[in-house]
Amino acid sequence: MQQAFDFPETVELGSFRFNGADLVTDPSGALWWPAEGCLVVADLHLEKGSSFAARGSFLPPYDSRETLARLQAVLARRQPQRVICLGDSFHDRQAGERLDAAERERLKALTRAHDWIWIAGNHDPEPPRELGGEVTAEVEMRRLVFRHEAEARREDRGEVSGHYHPKAAVRVKGRHFSRPCFVFDGSRLILPSFGAYTGGLDVFAPALRTLLAPDFRVRLIDGRKVYGFSSEMLEPLTVSA
Repeated sequence: MQQAFDFPETVELGSFRFNGADLVTDPSGALWWPAEGCLVVADLHLEKGSSFAARGSFLPPYDSRETLARLQAVLARRQPQRVICLGDSFHDRQAGERLDAAERERLKALTRAHDWIWIAGNHDPEPPRELGGEVTAEVEMRRLVFRHEAEARREDRGEVSGHYHPKAAVRVKGRHFSRPCFVFDGSRLILPSFGAYTGGLDVFAPALRTLLAPDFRVRLIDGRKVYGFSSEMLEPLTVSA
């Protein structure tokens, strides 16, 4: 069992302002935009387990069930009008076909109940249209743009993306903790992966550091809470004893 942070309640965080929008980092790993009734998730990677099994790496075949159950729970709690999935929602082009009947029907019910947008990712450039929802390359709302992968150039709009599965580590009372996280600076926000079978990339990895300002911040997910840290409070995922 993952040990929880031992922090006072005062450091628990949720809402923050990003490029003019008041957003909430939900402990599920979803991003909630109350003013727009919009819930955003990244990198579901549905049917990753069955993809690995086909290549001889046998994982318990329950990742899609767990991911969709967690998604259904946060949707029931937040009651969004719109849902944006930031790409790599399916682990590969055939993942939709491998979903069992119960999970297909569960997903169809979710896409019927909301204004559902699939953003195309590198794993799923053509998300299966028969499961419902609209497929697009990116979405712009007010001063925010939602896409799968952060672009190298910066723009006036705030950019919200996924792809990198960010993870960060911090030392609390002498103990090293690492968790999935939201990572952001003044104009760029990258969501953690929502999928059950996805790993994480250290926020100090070159691929992320070249995208972020030096004074970036993170929101670490720890069970039912989210905690905020500045970049100087973090340490690499792997540290020597």
